[in-house]
Formats: sequence, structure tokens, C-alpha cells
Amino acid sequence: MKIRAGVLLAGVAALALAGNVVPARAQDLSDHAVKSFMEYAWSLTPQQFSKPDGTVIVIDKTKKDQVLVPLDVAREVIKAGRLSAHAQICDLRDDQILNHRAMMRREEVKQKWTPQQMVYISQLHLTTVMLLTGRIRLVEKQGDKEVVIVDEKKEAAPSCTDEQRKKVKELITAYVAASPPVSAVAKLYGNDKGRAPPPAAAQGAPTATGSTAVSESGSEKKK
Repeated sequence: MKIRAGVLLAGVAALALAGNVVPARAQDLSDHAVKSFMEYAWSLTPQQFSKPDGTVIVIDKTKKDQVLVPLDVAREVIKAGRLSAHAQICDLRDDQILNHRAMMRREEVKQKWTPQQMVYISQLHLTTVMLLTGRIRLVEKQGDKEVVIVDEKKEAAPSCTDEQRKKVKELITAYVAASPPVSAVAKLYGNDKGRAPPPAAAQGAPTATGSTAVSESGSEKKK
């Protein structure tokens, strides 16, 4: 995968989980950095995704331009991913889920994206979380950069203070409150669940080699 490492690392620095929790909008990413995150997520997007109802969403990896979303949308998804990463580090699992679902509802109610694009949007969020929590990294391999999944058992878990945890919870509460309500999405799908089965949220996505799936919770499933 040909990604400019300097650009990507600059993007990571802009979104870094620093000592103080900063609102997502406070640190904007350059277009170059957003594109790098998008490429990173694309390499991890599965070729197909099976929803809980058995429906299979097939993604043609040769038609990248038809699946990726505009930069401004990707930037907001990455920012939401940054907040989810804070929640994961602060062990706010329920808040992390609420944040992800709120982000997905924001895109679902637009009724602009194909099922393939919704899978990609969720994968971009997941990739951002994994990147900022150290679960995936770029490594040098034969002169190129390759995505790898880090063995979390060998990595020291980042810490989160009570003050940071409180701030993250407040930010997510505000983000969810400012998002479309569950009922708005329920009307789109004619059900009372409030949203379509979240693509890539429960199952995650395979690595660049397609051998392993990693979920939002960090668990892995062999393909």
C-alpha cells in the first residue's frame, strides 16, 4: 500500500490522544492527512460484508472511486473516530458504541450513500480508532508501507484519568444529542430498531491480507 508515511503520521499527531481531551473539531486535519487515513481504511475494507439478517454486501475493490466518500464527510468520520478512541482508552465501552451509532445515523439519514459506502464509512471510523489506540500501525516492508495489527497483549495500555474520562463522556453525550434521533433512522428502514444493521461495526474488517477481522471491541475473528 503506497501511503506517504510522513503525511499519515502528521495526521496521527493532529489527532493524537494527548494528555488533555480536546473536542474533535479543535484539531483539523489537512486534506493530505484525510486522504491518507482514507487510503489506510480502504486497504482494510472487506470485499464483502454479511449483515445480521443474512444480506451480503459485496464491495468491488477495483471500483474504489465508487465506494470512497467526499473529503469533508471523511474528515467528520475521522473526528468521530478520534472521540471513540478516547472512549476506548477510558474504558467507556457503552459510550463508544453510542458515539459510533450516532455517527452512522448522521450518514444514514442523508440517504446519499450506497450500502458499500456505508460499510466504508464504518470502516474508516474503526480504522481511526485502531490507529489512535495503537492496534494498527504502518511498518516498512520491502521499501513500502504495510498495515499490520499489533498484538495488544504485548502493548502497554494507555491510561485515562478520572477527569479525562468525565470529559470524554460529556463530549460523546453532546455529540449523540446533536445527532439524528433513533426514530429518524427507524422511519427509513420501517422498523423500530432505529438503524439498519451497522456495516463493519460488529464484525470489523479484514487485514490487507484478508486473514483476520478486528471488531470495534478489538476482538479478532479468523476469516
